[in-house]
Amino acid sequence: MKVIIVGGVAGGASAAARIRRLDEEAEILVFERSGHVSYANCGLPYYIGGVIQDPGELTLQTPESFFSRFRIVMKVHHEVTAIHPGKKTVSVKNLESGQEFEERYDKLLLSPGARPTQPRLPGSGIDKLFTLRTVEDTLRIREYIEKNHPGSAVLAGGGFIGLELAENLRSLGMEVTIVQRPRQLMNPFDPDMASFLHSEVRRHGVKLALGHTVEGFAEKDGGVDVLLKDEAPLHADLVILAIGVTPDSHLALKAGLETGIRGSILVNDRMETSVKDIYAVGDAVQVRHYVTGEDALISLAGPANRQGRIAADNICGGDSRYPGSQASSVIKVFSLTAAVTGINETTARKAGIDADRVVLSPMSHAGYFPGGRVMTMKVVFERKTFRLLGAQIIGYEGVDKRIDVLATAIHAHLPATELAELDLAYAPPYSSAKDPVNMAGFMIENISRGILKQFHMEDLAGPVRDGSVTLLDVRTAEEYAGGHVEGFMNIPVDELRERISEIAPGKPVYVMCQSGLRSYIAARILAGYGFDCHNFSGGFRFYDSVVNDRRMIETAFACGMDR
Repeated sequence: MKVIIVGGVAGGASAAARIRRLDEEAEILVFERSGHVSYANCGLPYYIGGVIQDPGELTLQTPESFFSRFRIVMKVHHEVTAIHPGKKTVSVKNLESGQEFEERYDKLLLSPGARPTQPRLPGSGIDKLFTLRTVEDTLRIREYIEKNHPGSAVLAGGGFIGLELAENLRSLGMEVTIVQRPRQLMNPFDPDMASFLHSEVRRHGVKLALGHTVEGFAEKDGGVDVLLKDEAPLHADLVILAIGVTPDSHLALKAGLETGIRGSILVNDRMETSVKDIYAVGDAVQVRHYVTGEDALISLAGPANRQGRIAADNICGGDSRYPGSQASSVIKVFSLTAAVTGINETTARKAGIDADRVVLSPMSHAGYFPGGRVMTMKVVFERKTFRLLGAQIIGYEGVDKRIDVLATAIHAHLPATELAELDLAYAPPYSSAKDPVNMAGFMIENISRGILKQFHMEDLAGPVRDGSVTLLDVRTAEEYAGGHVEGFMNIPVDELRERISEIAPGKPVYVMCQSGLRSYIAARILAGYGFDCHNFSGGFRFYDSVVNDRRMIETAFACGMDR
């Protein structure tokens, strides 16, 4: 059996190695148009910033090491220019010599990945305008920085690459501005959770121009003007486009393979395309979202590698199935760690799911053990069924392990209420006896039993302001004096029983504290006295972050720039 693989990164490299492990006799030939195989896309911004010093560290394997261990022929600087399904051949061009030839296959695997989205805008060819996708892109950017010592950069796009670049360029001393059309960074997060990311990047000197559309570029004064719709341009010494990726599916389109969202390659759960003996994996394929069941494009290394393994199994006569992508991810944002799995509240509602959520602020480990820090968790679930839909966590240590537990729970179809029952490891330096995941489960379990009723940010602008309810802040007098929501009276929770007469009988009571814990205790006290109580999800800390961020975005939008 002769297997040709188009693309030697992530899914393609994983598939090649897996095929060899399953079939020692297979002839495996990989064509990669760049000069590197099996490289770490996610590490590229860190080489630009100097965190990774040796460019050799970016490549996990080389053509030589692949051949030495697996007897797999990796041909770099070779581009597949056409697929001929009828003849079962591919046309190939050697990019170094210009030689063109055809190569026969029994099985063909497409792993071309995705290319940086580059809208056709005026000035796109300026030499100070870069994209970041390959090792070669990385080397060009770093070489430009070392040679020209730019003092400022505009990043068009506030996703994974944009944020990682912002941190690394700031570490080099540059002034950095992120501009993008949505009014938030990192769309996998809900806007309220993104407020914590906005605060962190601002704290480190990154300017945000959110809600602005880039309309072109122009060279000016030795740098680049980024032209914005209905706004003054942003000027910088260099610009990096990081507005997303587009499936690199032109080969599949020309060969007549069926395509889906944004031209992505259609595959079934065996990673088979619409043409017999042709498989496809990675960023170029359309997948099923594991939570919603809807078609999706999910460009992440983990899914690409798993898809490569599944395709390899099936190429070798097995029957492996890909269940869908859950979009679990984690990112370092300066000193913060931000992680997400499943779908957020915004996506759930767009999909027509009646979603609810809990927001909590647990410590990363036992409060009495030194070094613990607060994380903010948002867990989203279906209101009536308590199906676990997704989670977002932003904090410091321990964020990654909690998101992985929640990702596992979603994959296993655990109801959100069963998070309370998970038997998770505990020692004071690592967690609390009630782990943050358990705490989220306790809250959702209380909601399911009617013990806990919640109200949220959107409710504060609604009927609760008409005088029909009592608004109660149960923090200390000092905390209340330091900032509170207008209209809330203050009775500290420890004084509540003695001052119960100050609360108007017959009215529902909407209770708030700093994080949601004391207000829950107050709600239970009040319930014992016959009051109908609702607890504010997330507490004043959450409210304050969201409101301040909204205010800054609105002000910046009116002024044209984050100040």
